[in-house]
Amino acid sequence: MNAVFDRDYLAKRQLRGGTAGWLLLAGLGVSYVISGDFAGWNFGLAEAGWGGFAIATMLMAVMYFCLVLSLAEMSAAIPAAGGGYSFARQVMGPSGGFLTGLAVLIEYVLAPAAIVIFIGAAVEELIGVNGPIVYATFYALFILLHLAGTGEALKLMMAITALAVFAILATAMALLADFDSTRLFDIAPAVEGGSALLPYGWYGVWAALPFAMWLFLAVEGVPLAAEEAKDPAKDVPKGIIAAMLFLLFTALLVLFLLAGSAGAEAIAQSAIPLVDTLKLAGNDTLAKAVNLLGLAGLVASFFSIIYGYSRLVFALSRAGYLPTFLSLTSTRKAPTWALIVPGVLGFIASLSGEGDLMLAMAVVGATLSYALMALSHILLRLKQPDLPRPYRTPGGIFTSSVALLLALVALTGVYAFDPRAFYYTLLLYAMGAAYFFLYARKHLVVKTAAEEFAMLAKATEELETSDQHAAPLVN
Repeated sequence: MNAVFDRDYLAKRQLRGGTAGWLLLAGLGVSYVISGDFAGWNFGLAEAGWGGFAIATMLMAVMYFCLVLSLAEMSAAIPAAGGGYSFARQVMGPSGGFLTGLAVLIEYVLAPAAIVIFIGAAVEELIGVNGPIVYATFYALFILLHLAGTGEALKLMMAITALAVFAILATAMALLADFDSTRLFDIAPAVEGGSALLPYGWYGVWAALPFAMWLFLAVEGVPLAAEEAKDPAKDVPKGIIAAMLFLLFTALLVLFLLAGSAGAEAIAQSAIPLVDTLKLAGNDTLAKAVNLLGLAGLVASFFSIIYGYSRLVFALSRAGYLPTFLSLTSTRKAPTWALIVPGVLGFIASLSGEGDLMLAMAVVGATLSYALMALSHILLRLKQPDLPRPYRTPGGIFTSSVALLLALVALTGVYAFDPRAFYYTLLLYAMGAAYFFLYARKHLVVKTAAEEFAMLAKATEELETSDQHAAPLVN
């Protein structure tokens, strides 16, 4: 591409930089995940009992923490809007980059579909309305809010997330007096060799891994905001690590206090576990308030993951991996089609009404991407040891190797829970890979990460110079 074409091409594909500091990025990380504290995770109790699910949660917490530390290093060294796709492409080339981005895309399109189904259940509890009209309304409303601009959207997201966090903390305080550790183990052994700790044996722990992931799923999306951060090299690592630490705290609260107050068996199949636990504890007034605020938690994750998928699609499209019209931005520098098209696809998926299926499929995409991102960290350390790294992962390759191993184990856990979700997702993945290898790889705008970064830097400088020269004419 020549310099003029670079400039003109990128002039239509610009995000608004400098809109997010580390605190706002930490809030983004929490908002990606916070809905998982309100619904979905508790189904893992039905697969493994409380003891088995606690083990599954511990394993997934280790996986996510190791992954977050690895991503913190890569996001500081490679601050691009593509997140994991950009990291993989840096060291594994166009094919590795696309396959990583495709896995993240599957996760980020299907996770909102699962969340909007849970939102429908919450809305039905409040006003008796559910189904496609609710799903379409929420998709349309929050895509429009994102089109209003990045800074405005992220600030609104922070406010919604704060309400959701308040609901969790208020629930925890109300349940402290009702906690009884014996209730954690009230699910009777259901298989030969089962016990109070592991009523479904070790197979149950394996099958519960996807639900344990729901307490942390999508926190890895913080680096997708790198191009809009004030100081990416410092803000993204601080933001994603702070978000992970806070999510560990909230996961412990819901894991212990809900089952310890209402009993593991009682909440194992609940669609709204916080609300049902408060009702069983006799806190009906607070239960009504938390039901409303729980909707805020679901909305926060729904809202923020829409932001995440739009930035991923934008980055993939700008480099030519997806049709280039998807990276066009508006006068407010919002990626219009990258917001709308995946939203339409997610809405179509939500019409299944099977939130647990959408959740499991999102987890397959997530675990594939985690393995590839962890592998990227290992390869970057081995192949590019001199790459400037403002932040370095404690433990280095050992840390990312732990994340890689546990991601592969978690991937098989979806098969243990629902083989249908496992195969459906692999079929989607194969279709996306076929699109790339048969068509997209021959039509890339840029083929390497270095080429794209050089193009971006040069075109951005030219655009800024052009804007400065044009300013007096406007006056």
